[in-house]
Amino acid sequence: MTLRSRRVSGTLLILAVVSVPAWAQPTTGPSGHWEGAIQIPGQELKIEVDLAGAGEKWDGRITIPAQNLKAFPLSSIAIKGESVSFGLGGIPGNPTFKGSLSKDAKSLAGQYSEGGGTIPFAVTRTGDAKIEPLPKSTPIAVDLEGSWQGTLDVGGKTLRLALKLSNQPGGAATGTMTSLDQGAAEIPIAAVIQTGAQVRLLVQAVAGVYEGQLKDGQLTGTWTQGPNTWPLVFKRSQ
Repeated sequence: MTLRSRRVSGTLLILAVVSVPAWAQPTTGPSGHWEGAIQIPGQELKIEVDLAGAGEKWDGRITIPAQNLKAFPLSSIAIKGESVSFGLGGIPGNPTFKGSLSKDAKSLAGQYSEGGGTIPFAVTRTGDAKIEPLPKSTPIAVDLEGSWQGTLDVGGKTLRLALKLSNQPGGAATGTMTSLDQGAAEIPIAAVIQTGAQVRLLVQAVAGVYEGQLKDGQLTGTWTQGPNTWPLVFKRSQ
């Protein structure tokens, strides 16, 4: 997400759809389901925010329908009196919301910042927070463990991706994804889920989801980030 455009750049942003147990909803403070918009010049980018908790223990999600971003976990949630701030951890540009509650606690307004730019946002409470449990990793088949490599074609630009998957002593799988042409930093996969031949990888840190099928020694599927989906095939690394 950028301030100038809703288009996703070629940068590897790899999301996940995740959550935690619901909290009791107090009648005051920022807990609740909020709906409104970020005021991008010339247009509104509609958003939905869910906040739940009390004291210093808070949980939150943000949904941006136009960018196909749903229930993305919020980070760095800070509540101090009427001041409320939270961010989208792991997203380039360090997206951050800082606002203030109205006296009747029915609206929240302030500034949204990203990559050095700042624009206003405003949301209104419409009900209780809607926060569902996060999906958890499952054990994976032995033939899915190991190293894989695939190529993503983003607007004519080729990006090589490396994938590593393994089962842990407790049984659940873990993994990382790396963009070899973009700094080669390993990005942790938030959830590795296998159901039969179907594989789903949720990469919370960069808002990406991979869904594929394990067949004939390769993973054939799609990579989704924001409003865009691209075909992506992983083959065993040599």
